[in-house]
This record gives sequence, structure tokens and C-alpha cells, in this order.
Amino acid sequence: MAATPPRTPFLGLPSWPERQAVARALRTETVGGLVLLAAAVVALVWANTPLSSAYTTIRDFHFGIPALGLDLSVGHWTSDGLLTVFFLVAGIELKRELVVGSLRTPATAALPVIAAVCGMAVPAAFYAVTVSAGGGSMDGWAVPMATDIAFALAVLAVMSTHLPTALRAFLLTLAVVDDLGAILIIALFFTSDLNYWALAGAFAGLVVFYVLQRQRVRGWWWYVPLGVAIWALLYNGGIHATVAGVAMGLILRTVRDQDETESPAERTGHLLHPLSAGVCVPLFALFAAGVSVSGDALGKVFTTPEPLGVIAGLVAGKILGIFAGTYLAARFTRARLNPDLAWADVLALATLAGIGFTVALLIGELAFPGTAVGEHVKAAVLIASLTAALLAALLLRRRNTVYRRLYEEENLDEDADGIPDIYQRDTPTLTAARPQDEQAG
Repeated sequence: MAATPPRTPFLGLPSWPERQAVARALRTETVGGLVLLAAAVVALVWANTPLSSAYTTIRDFHFGIPALGLDLSVGHWTSDGLLTVFFLVAGIELKRELVVGSLRTPATAALPVIAAVCGMAVPAAFYAVTVSAGGGSMDGWAVPMATDIAFALAVLAVMSTHLPTALRAFLLTLAVVDDLGAILIIALFFTSDLNYWALAGAFAGLVVFYVLQRQRVRGWWWYVPLGVAIWALLYNGGIHATVAGVAMGLILRTVRDQDETESPAERTGHLLHPLSAGVCVPLFALFAAGVSVSGDALGKVFTTPEPLGVIAGLVAGKILGIFAGTYLAARFTRARLNPDLAWADVLALATLAGIGFTVALLIGELAFPGTAVGEHVKAAVLIASLTAALLAALLLRRRNTVYRRLYEEENLDEDADGIPDIYQRDTPTLTAARPQDEQAG
């Protein structure tokens, strides 16, 4: 009987191809996160100066094609239009994780999926308990469920922490599953009156998109007009248009054929990821994060049940949900924690995941459109994200000496061959190539 291969420890070093993929994704997200952070600061300053009327005028200015039902405000275009690019990239990343990444097998997917699900369910429960006790509205239950990977990475960049690859990869996987949960919530719970003819047209467009992919049809002139048509039909169908982005991202082929240097998903991701992280998401933040920070407004955040529930969910709920979910899942599956790390590192990541900026703001807009409560909920998202960032900074800095040592070991390349030496120490699985053929994915 063949010996059973040793299991990779939880938060162990990922394979070299997986590490390269994670590094590419996180590099763009980090730069985009810094731009996002700057956009949020500009929005807050702009909305709280004598020029605030100009901010409101620009945000509420309408343009588009009324005959096609697309006469939207600038703020609306950024949330329904530009964020579709963000969710397209999220869909591509989710597909990659499912086909060739950490979610491709139940054994490797169990921990991050359970952690992410608990990290969504527990914050929602915290919100529900808080607003029930205060007699508030349950409409915002989904606001504290989302994690903003770009903002979290921006915090890491500002802190200059040497977080090991395994922790960064786990945070990325959490955020990917989180994004899937967010888009399902948006599709299922935040829909207006449905236009079934428009939805049928959008579904037909997605079928055509699928067929073009499976027939290996190439050329942006096929996909861009088709994608815009799917987006417009889905918007007019009553389902939030960002769902179109995730759907198309999941349809794109993720693994390249033998005659391809990049798969369509890789190629599209490389083109759109910088646009999403550096332009689309910051512009959304610019027109979503502009809330009043006067003493009266801040007082309402801590005395009104809805924003208070958001803060409780993002800060306390995220920490408890992700840490407890990870710990219990590890015990249940008998996963062995990487001996170089400690559960304190998981606690720090759980705290960092309480930064719920982009998607939390989007869901807040959908839950409380154009209301004073909605503005207070936005302020609560900003306050909770800042609180989570500060707490995570304290926890991560305490362990930065350990992180620096692991980081240096992971990146040592004495033979200067471009592959760190740690991947060449009798560990063939760490340098194994990803699958090169995709039949059904």
C-alpha cells in the first residue's frame, strides 16, 4: 500500500505557481488600496468643506440614455457601472481559486470557506441583535458582512509589515469567498420589480458568452458589446447590474490551452485589474464616502441602532466569526497549524477583515437609499473600518519580528535563479505547475 502523502499544514507555504498568482493579485490590490484610501479621504474632506454643495451637485448630476432606461446620476453610474468591473475581476479570481487555486478541492477549501461564511453570518447576527434591542430597521443586516481586501492591503502597506505569503493568501481567499457571498446577497435580496423579458435577454446573452468561450472565439469586439448589453439588460431586469460582472467572470476560461500563453481569464484579469483597483473602485469611493462628520452626525452613529449595529458587526462580529470559524474548522478537520505561526496571527487577520469598505458602502446604499439613516450607516462603515484597521495594526505589529524572519526565509534566493531557495529543498509539490488543460472549467 502506497504511503499517504503528508498534508500541507494550515497556513503553510503555498506552491510556487500559487504564490506567483497571489503576489500578482495582491500587488495590484495594494496599489489600488492606497488610491482607494486617498479617494476616501478626499471625499470626506470635500463633503465637509464649504465646497460640499459642489460635491453633491456632481454626485447627483444625471446623464445617459433615457430611452434605454439608463438615465443615471454620477454616483449611480459609479456604483452600478464601474463596480461591475470590480465584480468582473472578483468573478475571475473566484473562478481561478475554484479551478486551480485553494478552493479546487474540499480539503483545501474547507477552512477558508467556513471562516468566510462565519465571518459573514456572525456580523449579520450582531447587527440583528443590536437593531432589535434598539428598535431599528433590519434592512441593513448585510452591510457588515463584507471584507475589503484592497483597503486591508493598503493598511498593511502603510504599516510596512512583512506578512508571510500564507497569511496574505488566506486573507485573499477569505475576501474572494466574501465577494461571492456579497454578490449573492445583492442578487437575492436587493432587487426591484423584475422585468422578466429583460432578464431573459440577459440570460441569453450569458449563454452566447459561454458558447463563444467554449468555441475559443477571440477578439474584444465580440465580448465588450455583448458584456455591455448583458449589463444593461440585467439592470433593466431589476437585478443589480454588478451581478453581470461576476457572471461573466465565472464563465471566462481560467486555464490556458496548450497553444495559449494566457487563458482568457488571465488575460482579462491582467487588463482590468489595474483599471478596477486604480480607477473604478476609487471613483466609487469618491462619491460614496462623502458623509458629514459633524458632532451631531457622529453622535447619531453611536446612538442610532442601524449604524451601531454596523459597527458591532464589522468590528466584534468579524473578529469572532472568522476566528471562531477557523479554529473550530481546524479542530474538526484536524488541520495542523503551521508551527511557525500562532492562533494570534489568525486573530489579527480576523480583525483586519473587519475593514469592510467598498461592498459595505454599496450594500448600505441599496439598503437605505437616499435616507438620513443611510448616511449614518456610511459613516458607521468608515468608523468601523478605521477601528478595525487600528486594532489589526496593533496585533500585527506585535508579531512583525516573526513575520520579518519568515518573509526573509521565503524570499531568500542565493543562487539568483528567480525561484526562492525554500521552493528547492526537496519539496516537489511546492514547485508543481498548474494544470494546463481545461475541459469543463
